[in-house]
Amino acid sequence: MATIHDVTKESWILSTFPEWGTYLNEEIEQEQVAAGSVSMWWLGCTGIWLKSHEGTNILCDLWCGTGKRSHGNGKMKKGHQMMRMSGCENMQPNLRTQPFVIDPFAVKDVDALVVTHIHSDHLDINTAAAVHQNCPEARFIGPKEVVNTWLKWGIPEAKTTIVKPGDRITVKDIDIVALEAFDRTALVTCEDPEVTLKGKMPQDMDQIAVNYLFETSGGNIYHAGDSHYSNMFAKHGNEYKIDVCLGAYGENPRGITDKVTSVDMLRMAESLNAEVVIPVHYDIWANFMADPKEITEIWKFKKDRLNYQFKPFIWQVGGKFTYPNDKDDLEFNFYRGFDDVFTTDNDTPFPSFL
Repeated sequence: MATIHDVTKESWILSTFPEWGTYLNEEIEQEQVAAGSVSMWWLGCTGIWLKSHEGTNILCDLWCGTGKRSHGNGKMKKGHQMMRMSGCENMQPNLRTQPFVIDPFAVKDVDALVVTHIHSDHLDINTAAAVHQNCPEARFIGPKEVVNTWLKWGIPEAKTTIVKPGDRITVKDIDIVALEAFDRTALVTCEDPEVTLKGKMPQDMDQIAVNYLFETSGGNIYHAGDSHYSNMFAKHGNEYKIDVCLGAYGENPRGITDKVTSVDMLRMAESLNAEVVIPVHYDIWANFMADPKEITEIWKFKKDRLNYQFKPFIWQVGGKFTYPNDKDDLEFNFYRGFDDVFTTDNDTPFPSFL
């Protein structure tokens, strides 16, 4: 038995994090996806693990980092995109609010790591290292500047694939279609704090961000990364069959537009001709948190008048969603257990204890 003299900060960290240990890793590995369906798990932020019936595993935007860990000097890092966007100077209180539900260094059988854009809560060095070490055949797929970052980190160029809108990449039985992104925050992101963006031509979005459509034998999943609402969603909906769409939902602080609001989540789903719309990202940052049931309530208010042909699905981090099995569900809940109560004799002093 350990005593307090055996416990250190390091032993506490190793015994506690990630909080779920390998529980979800094991669940995903053991899952046998039925023919005609596709399963995915929400890993926090916009991180998704997608698994096909054929056993192909795609990891998208897994982020294993943290937000603020200290008050510091109370000021924003010079040149930060939120500072460029609004002229704010006070520190953004973006504390991470979700536990780590998956152990990146226990991942197995990842066929491709796919990243939507350059922001560090999507493009993560820990995930890149873990996938590179554990899954030597995995492909690293992203827009040009995402790939450039991987190369700087030491990912071999031969393992990387640069995509731009219109490109189609096949990973075993899954086709990955890169589509235009609509992330205006990415356009005002620049690592060099001495660079001034005012009065200059904007960056080329296609080099820093893309949206993805994952076409599988069980259904097509549209991942919008950190895209804001765009009328171009309707073009994507015209050109591709989209069953499920995921968007970066959240409550924007005063003077900031970084996340998609509830009404525009519904507009996105309608424009994409999707069957299911799933909000993500609202879970992770303390200063952008929102109640996703707002989406459901507004959907209820509008669905009959506007003849919506889709439904919202309110997920929980670490939970599984299988299409088409779960397409008519409005909300996720974890398995509650105890199905086998009283199948063997219980052990209490008297029945009156119960």
